[in-house]
Amino acid sequence: VQLQASGGGLVQAGGSLRLSCTTSGHTLDYYTIAWFRQAPGKEREAVSCISSSDDSTYYDDSVKGRFRISRDNSKNTVYLQMNSLKPEDTAVYYCAIRPDISLVIAARAVCAEHGMNYWGKGTQVTVSS
Repeated sequence: VQLQASGGGLVQAGGSLRLSCTTSGHTLDYYTIAWFRQAPGKEREAVSCISSSDDSTYYDDSVKGRFRISRDNSKNTVYLQMNSLKPEDTAVYYCAIRPDISLVIAARAVCAEHGMNYWGKGTQVTVSS
């Protein structure tokens, strides 16, 4: 499965960006889809996940209330709408997928790096102060 993340760019603090994660020739219907990010000198961290079976979601505390994950099944695309961006959101953002599990229980464990099967190439998000 090939994933493609796009939509990154340079934005001022307080601005917004929308990231997209798409696949070609493969459905996302049976996967939990995740967004991770890695800032320079830091470990990669989970940002958000969405389950295909029940649309349950997970958000890291650092992005709650500012980011929103969503799916468009007709376009086989998952979005990460990022609002009120902060300089600390600067990172390379990656999308990844794993066999679908609801995020209603143990969301942090489900939305974890070690569980992901496929990764896309990252897209750079830079937030200037």
